[in-house]
Amino acid sequence: MKNIKQSPAGPDNSSGCLSRCRQSPVVFCRHRSLSRAGPQRSPLAEVKGNAQPKVRPPAVPSRLPLSGSRLKRGPEPMESASEPAKKRTRGLGTAPQADTLHPRAPRLSTAPQRQCQAAAQRFPRKAGPCPSATALKNQKPVPTVPAQKPAASAAPVAGGKKPGRRPAWDLKGQLCDIKVELQCSRERAQTLGRENQQLRDQLQEAQQQAQALGTERSGLEGELAQVRAQAEQGQQELGSLRARVLDLEERLGTQEGLVHVLQREQLGLQEERRTLTGRLEEQERRLQASEAALSSSQAEVASLRQETAAQAALLVERGDRLHGLEMERRRLHNQLQELKGNIRVFCRVRPVLTGEPTPPPGFLLFPPGPGGPSDLPTRLSLSRSDDRRGTLTGAPAPPTRHDFSFDRVFPPESGQDEVFEEIAMLVQSALDGYPVCIFAYGQTGSGKTFTMEGGPEGDPPMEGLIPRALRHLFTVAEEMSGQGWTYSFVASYVEIYNETVRDLLATGSRKGQGGECEIRRAGPESEELTVTNARYVPVSCEREVRALLHLAHQNRAVARTAYNERSSRSHSVFQLQISGEHAARGLQCGAPLNLVDLAGSERLDPSLALGPGERDRLRETQAINSSLSTLGLVIMALSNKEPHIPYRNSKLTYLLQNSLGGSAKMLMFVNISPLEENVSESLNSLRFASKVNQCVIGTAQANKK
Repeated sequence: MKNIKQSPAGPDNSSGCLSRCRQSPVVFCRHRSLSRAGPQRSPLAEVKGNAQPKVRPPAVPSRLPLSGSRLKRGPEPMESASEPAKKRTRGLGTAPQADTLHPRAPRLSTAPQRQCQAAAQRFPRKAGPCPSATALKNQKPVPTVPAQKPAASAAPVAGGKKPGRRPAWDLKGQLCDIKVELQCSRERAQTLGRENQQLRDQLQEAQQQAQALGTERSGLEGELAQVRAQAEQGQQELGSLRARVLDLEERLGTQEGLVHVLQREQLGLQEERRTLTGRLEEQERRLQASEAALSSSQAEVASLRQETAAQAALLVERGDRLHGLEMERRRLHNQLQELKGNIRVFCRVRPVLTGEPTPPPGFLLFPPGPGGPSDLPTRLSLSRSDDRRGTLTGAPAPPTRHDFSFDRVFPPESGQDEVFEEIAMLVQSALDGYPVCIFAYGQTGSGKTFTMEGGPEGDPPMEGLIPRALRHLFTVAEEMSGQGWTYSFVASYVEIYNETVRDLLATGSRKGQGGECEIRRAGPESEELTVTNARYVPVSCEREVRALLHLAHQNRAVARTAYNERSSRSHSVFQLQISGEHAARGLQCGAPLNLVDLAGSERLDPSLALGPGERDRLRETQAINSSLSTLGLVIMALSNKEPHIPYRNSKLTYLLQNSLGGSAKMLMFVNISPLEENVSESLNSLRFASKVNQCVIGTAQANKK
């Protein structure tokens, strides 16, 4: 048999496998029960055993992979029967023929034995069929090893003699042996045919069982896949349920914590409720008492309302009275200023500076007034000696004394605060609606700029008239706001240099472009004058004013002269336009405040040789003296009530014409030097101021609407 099919498991199956392993040259048996089951004999083996004599054969090594007891098999019938004939013929050269007639089964390969043993160890005994024939067919056959011929064994002969081979001449005996052997082979073929048929039946039954088991296996595999899918789905659901359980546990913990917090809050609220209940009862008692007091207070409120109405009427009446008093104050204040004069002249002598010579005694005297030393000084006496004059005896002539009288004289020791205190009432007139113009006149180095602008910044005692006047205006305007007045201030700062108007508040590329500034009327029918292309800056505090003064000081034209290292060579005009309004009464007022620092007034010396720089100073001096002369002519014309006032003869008088005549109030500071070397220029300044002081301008009128 070339292919051996597997038979189902059972007691006879093991014997069948053993028979096939003995007959087939290569057998690969994977039956699992061989290692544990006892020796079993197939029907063919039983028939053979019955045919053989009951003689123990010699021990032959087994060629089957059995882990249990060895299968015992008797000698072949042909072999035992023909043994005496073989002994008789041994040595006649017939052994090869006998060997070809009785071929030995080859020894089984050791590889199938090891495989069967390993399979028996790996797979324990189970109820089920052996591997299918398809599996055995697909396995590669193991190469066989030629089997060794076992030692010939025969039944012992009586008397201890072994049977020998038949001799070559005993042909009849050899024929008998061949017939016996043929008979045995036929019986063996019949037995093998029956065994083969039995094995075929077993194989068919095993195939049917294998098919049924395959069908069952397919169903079980489908059920297993379904169960695995269900198990996987169950695992997923279990995971989600576990996550949900964790979430619910966390939420439960949070809710429990919240419940504890709410319970504590509830306890606190209950305690607070009890407290509030007690307070409510107390408040109810107090409310009852308050209602009782309210009824009494309502009567008081009624009486207070009546008193309030009376007070309101009285307040209106007093407001009207206060307004009347304010108007009366303004009238009396203006009358007082008129009594002092609409054109007033103050003289101020600057102190001797460090490094300057001390003037001789009696050079400057300040005689007391009619009331004695207690009166404010109003007179000044200046002594002058002339070397060109002499007496008949040849002795020098006594010094000539020049006496001057002004509205007020400030000696060198007078401070800035004392000077401003004298003009504070005049600044108040500008807030009341009267045009005001204050000049600082004098030679170069006499202290004009110091009087108007002050000394170094950051030194309050050295502040000039401009910052002090604006501080006074801001303070009074704030006080007047309580009476219903609101004020606004707009500042401008220009200079007139060689009859050219320049804006001292210009910044950037407009610096020094004086040709662009012209004096024009604000409107066709307006009398107000403005400077075109000049900056008009609203101001409301001292800090803004100081910034404007600092900028103007940087832009002003100065030069070195014989009297001063840094002399102002132009007229600077600080104009502050004041506008006031009383909305409740419909009153408005407005007036300009002009604070003018005039250029130094020096006479020309025609004997001096003029270089290129001196020619520029000459032109500046001629322009300055021309404008100052025009200012004197304008003041004289106003005093004489002349029909034509030469305002247009100078840019200075043309710009200030609304603050010089008619309703204007004018004050001139004449500043002189205390040095004897400047006595000539000091006398010229004092004489010009005396002429102005003798002028009288008509009654001033406020600009009211």
